[in-house]
Amino acid sequence: MQILAIAFFGFSLIQAAKAAGIQQKGVIKAVLIDTLINGDTTALKDQPVSDLKLDFKNLFSTAMGGDGVSGAKLNPMAITFVQNYIARNGKAFQPMRTWAKPYFEMMDQVLEQHGLPKELKYLAVIESGLKFNAKSWSGACGPWAFMPAAAVEYGLSIRRGNDERLDYYKSTHAAAKLLTDLYSKYGDWLLVIAAYNGGPGNVDKAIRKSGGSKDFWTLQYFLPNESMNHVKKFIGTHYIFEGEGGITTVTQKEMKDLVIGGNSLKEDEINASTTYKIKGRFNSSVIIKYVDMDIATFNRYNPGFENEIAVNGKYDLRLPTQKMNIFVAKRYEILNESIQLLLNSANTGTK
Repeated sequence: MQILAIAFFGFSLIQAAKAAGIQQKGVIKAVLIDTLINGDTTALKDQPVSDLKLDFKNLFSTAMGGDGVSGAKLNPMAITFVQNYIARNGKAFQPMRTWAKPYFEMMDQVLEQHGLPKELKYLAVIESGLKFNAKSWSGACGPWAFMPAAAVEYGLSIRRGNDERLDYYKSTHAAAKLLTDLYSKYGDWLLVIAAYNGGPGNVDKAIRKSGGSKDFWTLQYFLPNESMNHVKKFIGTHYIFEGEGGITTVTQKEMKDLVIGGNSLKEDEINASTTYKIKGRFNSSVIIKYVDMDIATFNRYNPGFENEIAVNGKYDLRLPTQKMNIFVAKRYEILNESIQLLLNSANTGTK
């Protein structure tokens, strides 16, 4: 849902990430061209028709100014690509909002169980169009486009008549584990997306050739074109579905600038809140249940929470003072329930 550009530059973005030392084994996947997601053209007739030009203008304004809920801005180097991508694919994606809703909801739950941003589900959109039987020329298969070696490494069984890469639920758990490893390695979601597509080896090579830079916009031209464009397709898809950017569409530095900039909270909200250092695998869904807060508000007070907790195991939690008092009083119960949720997720993901 976003973007249109001409000569307005000067943005920043957000992003946080997760992914770790993954071996190159089969992480090389092919990008299933934008047009793979054509969907059912007949289904478009059933969708409500909106003013696409107006939607596009509004989307671009949000992308430029970072005035959405997340505060993320679109990097100037992505404008032209994302603008063209949205123009080509924005309408075709609309039917997916309806038929893919059950899959998106399942993926949201699994990704959040693994402490990952739920917006990473859009990676499956550009990998396969969310088709369970999608297959690329390189042999990547399933909604998350797993190569055989990577699939087996992350717990998926591939046998005649039973290829778990085609299983939406199990492959999402496997993808979450892979994304977590990649984020642990790079600490930047844009590099994670590039590595998911082209393999960590190509990202490492691009880092070396760029003089050691880990900024995607600096090293992008040292990546294979497919991987470079894959990242931009992900950003474009995020804007189409979310109407704005987020922590997975910005570099690590842009994410820090966003958080430090304090754009998400007003001065009176900061003054009426307090921070508390926490350690352990706390889960945001458990915290908001105990303190009676919605997830959007929690994320404004605690940007990148799940990422930092999953990778570093600690975070300076910020909550309105009254809610913080509840958290402190219930923190051990909250931690126990969070850990139980994590264990349940790990168990169900391996079944």
